[in-house]
Parts: sequence; structure tokens; C-alpha cells
Amino acid sequence: MNVKYIFDLSKEELEQYIMSVGEPKYRATQIWDALRSGRGLGNVPATLIEKIKSDFFTEFPEIIKEVKSKDGTRKLLLRLHDGQMIETVVLTQDYGVTVCISSQVGCKMGCAFCASGKDGFVRNLSAGEMLAQIVIARNESDVSEALSKQSSDKKVNNVVVMGSGEPFDNFDNLVKFLSLTDVGARHISVSTVGLVDRIKQFADLKLQVNLCISLHASNDFVRNRILPASKSFPISDLIKASKYFFEKTKRRVIFEYALIDGVNCEPEHAVELAKLVKGFPSHINLINMNPHPDSDLQPPMREVAMRFMDCLIKSGASVTMRKSRGNDISAACGQLKNQSKKKTLANN
Repeated sequence: MNVKYIFDLSKEELEQYIMSVGEPKYRATQIWDALRSGRGLGNVPATLIEKIKSDFFTEFPEIIKEVKSKDGTRKLLLRLHDGQMIETVVLTQDYGVTVCISSQVGCKMGCAFCASGKDGFVRNLSAGEMLAQIVIARNESDVSEALSKQSSDKKVNNVVVMGSGEPFDNFDNLVKFLSLTDVGARHISVSTVGLVDRIKQFADLKLQVNLCISLHASNDFVRNRILPASKSFPISDLIKASKYFFEKTKRRVIFEYALIDGVNCEPEHAVELAKLVKGFPSHINLINMNPHPDSDLQPPMREVAMRFMDCLIKSGASVTMRKSRGNDISAACGQLKNQSKKKTLANN
């Protein structure tokens, strides 16, 4: 970003700035708390607000569209300061609120079943732009009401960095975001297509964040077909990096596996998959792929999906079938943004 964003500052950096402009240090705490509660710059002198706005961009991303699924999932289409758009998904459940945030505008990975990289990569999000998504989601009326019922401090229970973009392709901003958020590390999940060197670098930080790897195939032949970027990191190297992550953090690795009809959900694929993850603490998250108009790929029939899961269980793997959420609101990565762009082009 060419524009300095106030949300990108750590508390220490904000304190240094506040004192550098001749204001008392406690003003930084006032501003820090106000920003994270969604109240802008808070109750500070107008002259200080004017100075900050001359040095930083201070506005939250603008909500330009919001849709709510019949299952309670909410999707926000946000416009950033430079006009670029990203998506944030909010899942309100009985046990709490989960916010799924984007880490990039667009994506370089080109996964065949994902809409977020259809128009290619545009830019990285800053740490503050990732953080702002959580604050915006937390202050949506339905979400705020749900949070107020469970705790007085209105904290989001879980954050998943699984929206548009490859988080490890934006490594430095991701790590800074993790240091800025008030959500505990064990309640944050980061999903990667499998950038092996970055997985090892992340492991060396020894953070207690959950690592989720978008595996989606049991062998390189199938994986290269649906995840073109995987040609640079074979499954064997990815499994070694996953084991390294566990050794460094003692956190089991989650393998995400989107079931795609006729591609990756035959019994032989299940047997291969179980062998891959055998020997170290890991878990497989199965989910039927979320179809979208820009792809011919489709999810399998229910009986095919259940047969695949049963085969994994019989092979000794730890596995769950994740419920697909928000199908009626284009909740999968990139879909709402692409729909909005198509509608805009059609109206011009």
C-alpha cells in the first residue's frame, strides 16, 4: 500500500507516533481501543484527529453489499480505499461467531474449483486491512447481538484466514496481522495451498495457530490438475513440511479436502489419502465443493461422499465431513465479488 493505514500500526508504533506529535502516550490507548471497537478514532481532540488524518488513511472498508443465507451465514462485499473489492464471511453459530477473512485481492494460485483467482492477482492486503474485516464483522447488527449474549467484551470466537488469496503468499503482513488481533492464536486458522518453504518458516515462529492445508487430492497427478501451483511443491514435500510444523508447534495439521465429482473421491483416493497422513497427528476436513458458474466442476452425490469418508475411517484416518454453509448466497471465495462485477459490466 502507498497509503499508510492507521490499522497497520502496532500499539507500540501508535504510541511512538502519538508522542512524536506532542501528545500524551495515553491518547494511543484511547485511539487503539476506539479503532478496535469500530468507533473510529474515538474521543480525542479535534486537532489530533486532523493531524492523524493528514498522516494516515483512517476509514474502514465500505460495505457495498451484504447477503444473508437461510442458514445464518452472512457475506460482506467490501470496497477498500483504492476501489478494490474483497469478501468477508461471518458464521454465527450456537457456540460462537467465526469470521473468515481475505488476505489478498485476487489470487495467483489458480485453483480450478475456486472463483477468487478468476481475474488473477491484484495486490496483497495489509495487516490492518485483514484486521479491519474482523472489526467490521463484529459490529454488524446481528453479529453484535449474538456476541453480546455470550460475552461482555464482544470478542469473535474464531478467525479463519481462508477467504480470497493465499495467506502465505502475503507472509509478512499475515504474521503482523496475527500480532495485532485480540483473538487467541489457538482460535485462528490459516489455510494455505501448500507453500512448503513458508510452512517451514511459519513453523519456526512456533505460533499456536492452526495450520490448514488445502490438499484436495491424494496424488500429484490429480493435484496438479486442480491446483496448478502445486507443481512447485509435490505432495511428498508438503507432508514433510506438515510433519515439521507439528514437530515445532505440537499442533496437529488440518488437511482440507474438497470433494469433486469424478476427480478425487473414489475409494482408491481415500486409501491413498489415509496413507499420506498416517504417522503424525493430523485431521482431514472433507467438504463438498461449492459449485460456481465459472467452473464445470461439481460436488459428488451424497452417497459417494459418505462412501469416501467411510473408507477413510476404515483406513484409520481422523476425519469429519464439514457442513457446507451459505450455498444460497455465493459464500465460497470470490463468488459474490465476481457476481457484482458481472452485474456492473452488464449495466454499463
